[in-house]
Amino acid sequence: MSEPMKLHARVQAPLEKVRHALTDAGELRVWLAEHAEVDLPHRYEFWGRHTPEGEAPHQRPLHVDDRTLRFSWLLDGEETTVEFSLLEETPDSTVLTLSQSHFDFQDVITGNSIRGVLQTFWSLAIANLVDHLEGRELTGRCDFTSPVFEERALVGASPEKVYESLTDSEKVSSWFGYPVGIEPYVGGRFAMGGFEAGQAAKIIDLEPGHRMSVDWAEGGVTTWELEESDGRTRLTFVQSGFDTGRPPYGAWMGWLSGVAELRRFHELDGWRPIWLDGQPV
Repeated sequence: MSEPMKLHARVQAPLEKVRHALTDAGELRVWLAEHAEVDLPHRYEFWGRHTPEGEAPHQRPLHVDDRTLRFSWLLDGEETTVEFSLLEETPDSTVLTLSQSHFDFQDVITGNSIRGVLQTFWSLAIANLVDHLEGRELTGRCDFTSPVFEERALVGASPEKVYESLTDSEKVSSWFGYPVGIEPYVGGRFAMGGFEAGQAAKIIDLEPGHRMSVDWAEGGVTTWELEESDGRTRLTFVQSGFDTGRPPYGAWMGWLSGVAELRRFHELDGWRPIWLDGQPV
């Protein structure tokens, strides 16, 4: 069996406040799932359209204390184990670690198991948890019942600054937490992992300051558009052109968690990523 998937994030909130957000049903409905019911140590469940295989709850609590929450989650016929652990960094800052068993990166590539979406599912969920606890607007969640991928978000910066942060390789690599090479012209490359990584997507449409479309071949086309909105920028992000019989939910949640960090990049003085070991998408 592969090693558990792990994510580490910093939350600017006291440990007790973070623990409450992890163990209160009302809080879970804000940042994690459409439906949630909690009665620890006997019940810990979440389900609904924002949850993989969310037609019914499939979780069972295993352990809970002041700093740890562990539960089983049946996914694609396998009983996985999820653990949240909390470490007080300062009285107002908490380090959160999430681990989950039965994650295989090959499932990300092949799409053969719903467990392939877990890394980006938790990346987006934790990004929304952090923003929720810090009193910020949340980023939209993935709807696992729909093949329509479209999201709108307001970014607290001018369209010119947002456009630059979406087309400049150095800036994109900074907020995305992963090397990205971009040639900002029609026919230019959009290379996840940088230009040396090999195969790259192609920019097929570009209107400077306003719109860009990138063709990922079988992964479809991603398009973002910008427009000014009362001193901020309205970002519309769409992914289309993929096989709707096998929607790339994992990739979509990766983009959405990136949008969450893009907003923080522009809106927080002294911005630093929430991720302690690089953006996990």
